[in-house]
Amino acid sequence: MEGDHEGRGQKLLKKAEKKLLFTNCSCVPSFANSNYEDAAQLLHKSANSFKLAKSWDKAGSVFIKLSKCHMKLDSKYEAANAYVDAAHCYKKTSTKGAISCLKRAVTIFTEIGRHYNAAKFCKEIGELYELNQDLENAKTYFERAAEYFELGDGPTLAIQCKQKVAQFSAQLQEYQKAIKIYEDISKQSLDNNLLKYGVRGYLLNSGICQLCQEDIVAISNSLEHYQDLDPTFSKTHEYRFLADLAASIEEEDAAKFTRVVDEFNKMTPLDSWKSTLLMKVKDALKAKEMEEDDLT
Repeated sequence: MEGDHEGRGQKLLKKAEKKLLFTNCSCVPSFANSNYEDAAQLLHKSANSFKLAKSWDKAGSVFIKLSKCHMKLDSKYEAANAYVDAAHCYKKTSTKGAISCLKRAVTIFTEIGRHYNAAKFCKEIGELYELNQDLENAKTYFERAAEYFELGDGPTLAIQCKQKVAQFSAQLQEYQKAIKIYEDISKQSLDNNLLKYGVRGYLLNSGICQLCQEDIVAISNSLEHYQDLDPTFSKTHEYRFLADLAASIEEEDAAKFTRVVDEFNKMTPLDSWKSTLLMKVKDALKAKEMEEDDLT
């Protein structure tokens, strides 16, 4: 069956290319438009046949031809969707090819004011970069997705994307940027009954980023600032955790720091992002202890 699908895809593609060849030779606009429409239908069927044959690269390349055909017809929304279809074929074989097609789709969606669609596919680009461990580009596209989601009236999705930007910023040691994002989304969430329950988590993440900067005065000021943002935060397990960690850093006591982390982890398991950042703080604390031991 797969061979039949492949053959059908090739036949349909040849028919479409003949239509396009005649179109390029024509000087009559109505004839050209009619041929582009016929070619677009043939290309769509051809691409789907290649998909059924699991010939992903061929399907992707035909969807790109289809997109260009739609652009000739000034059907930009359909052109953008054809690039998305191409990207989803290329995802099977080439992340680079998928990203390239999604970027073209985003450009078109942005031009025609389809901000929600642009946001959705910026997010998808960010996810592909994240899979490839390219955090800098992942951060850029999640940031762009958040902006477009806000324009497209998707506040919850915008906040989800901002969390990813903060996460990557911290991993790239851009702690101040991460702190600001977590504080900003905390403010946004406090005004929304559906989102306010996530605030203690955002403030915890912000506090952990603050710990990574190893500035005791800044950490202390942050805890006060978090209470100003959310007066209920000082009564939470997360606040006590940050305060105890801050105390262990001030006392330069790595053993106490480890104990505080272990106790919190038993009650509220830490994800790998938090664990990695806290390990960095612990290592820095141990290094200070060793320096002092060498001096004495």
